[in-house]
Amino acid sequence: MAGGYSLIVAIKQRRVRTVDRLYIRQHTHTSQITHPQASTGERVRQVTAEETRHQIMKWAIVLCAVVALSECIIQVPLIKGKSARESLEEQGLWNEYRGKFPFNPTRFGDQSLYVSNEQMTNDADLAYFGVISIGTPPQSFTVIFDTGSSNLWIPSVYCSSAACANHNRFNPGLSSTFKNAGKSLSIQYGTGSMTGFEGFDTVVVGGIPVKNQIFGLSQSEAPFMAHMKADGILGLAYPRLAASQATPVFDNMMTQHLVNQDMFSVYLTRNSSVGSMVTFGGVDTNHYSGQIAWIPLSSQMYWQITVDSVTVNGQIVACNGGCQAIVDTGTSNIVGPQAEIFSIARAVGAQSANGDNVVNCNNINNMPSMVFHIQGQAFTLPASTYVRQSTYYGCRTGLSSSSSNLWILGDIFIRQYYSIFSRAQNMVGLALAR
Repeated sequence: MAGGYSLIVAIKQRRVRTVDRLYIRQHTHTSQITHPQASTGERVRQVTAEETRHQIMKWAIVLCAVVALSECIIQVPLIKGKSARESLEEQGLWNEYRGKFPFNPTRFGDQSLYVSNEQMTNDADLAYFGVISIGTPPQSFTVIFDTGSSNLWIPSVYCSSAACANHNRFNPGLSSTFKNAGKSLSIQYGTGSMTGFEGFDTVVVGGIPVKNQIFGLSQSEAPFMAHMKADGILGLAYPRLAASQATPVFDNMMTQHLVNQDMFSVYLTRNSSVGSMVTFGGVDTNHYSGQIAWIPLSSQMYWQITVDSVTVNGQIVACNGGCQAIVDTGTSNIVGPQAEIFSIARAVGAQSANGDNVVNCNNINNMPSMVFHIQGQAFTLPASTYVRQSTYYGCRTGLSSSSSNLWILGDIFIRQYYSIFSRAQNMVGLALAR
């Protein structure tokens, strides 16, 4: 492991709510689920890591009391750092980068690839990452917790690509618990690929060891990945999506009874570099207000739901008659079919320029909201949530087009709506984030 950690352990009480049973009350347009109160004896122990290389990394250790009515909640703090795009803009290299590696948000393509390969995106705007460790003794890595993919992979010492040189690399020879799986791994990106092999080892997430977890060790990585801030990716989608039929981390957490509830939830801060959180095994009521809207999945591969329509100023501008969308922490923007994205951009007053939908920074307060209608409920994104301001390139919307009919509700949406991913009920829960 490059660098080291000085750990400061603090035990604190939090009001974290978990679900023993989901009581479903059917209403005309929505399904509401009532959750019993969590045990008052819950305690969460958080561990923060001092600055290592160029990022401040935080992680959490959970104290689970082995007593009746206790609940096991695992919380992993996420850092909101500079995205690759922001760093490249500061260096005056953004135009050169996007010329070489044009953004391809597509996560889905040939269904036959799902057996041996996994499709992923080269998103330069991703900014949230957390810390995990792998091996005995542990080697630490920053990863994107990605609900749009299913594999865990990190760079290895066998990788000589430029993208590996500036990231932490796993050395299996230093881990007494590592086992080679004897399988190769290939993950295709919009502008390149990651290739390597698979192994088994202990993976620690939020201080909880996940035994015998399969993961990928890269031997080559696409050049654009040298600009990415995280070392690797921890996928949180369904096993059907996993390359090489690898068992995802959360599936092993459920199988090994490391979480009492087969769910996890994600909170993303809007501006602060700290405060974002992935909670495994429950819901943190500190991070949302109001009722949770529970939406059944339309497909169990991604976290895929049905959107009824998208409106601006009360008029349907996209998704007329319904469309399919995935809730995806591994994509930064709202992504949809080109014609539909163009329709939304035009409705909010954006103009196309150099691949972005740009707006006048002085008009943000006067721009309309875009509204996603899902299960009869309205999920509103004010202009302040979907417009991004750059010191060097002005203001642009977080709207991106793709060649697929499948929409992606990325970080822009999740920052506004606390997102709960229930494997027990195969539902996504959405509530207004605090």
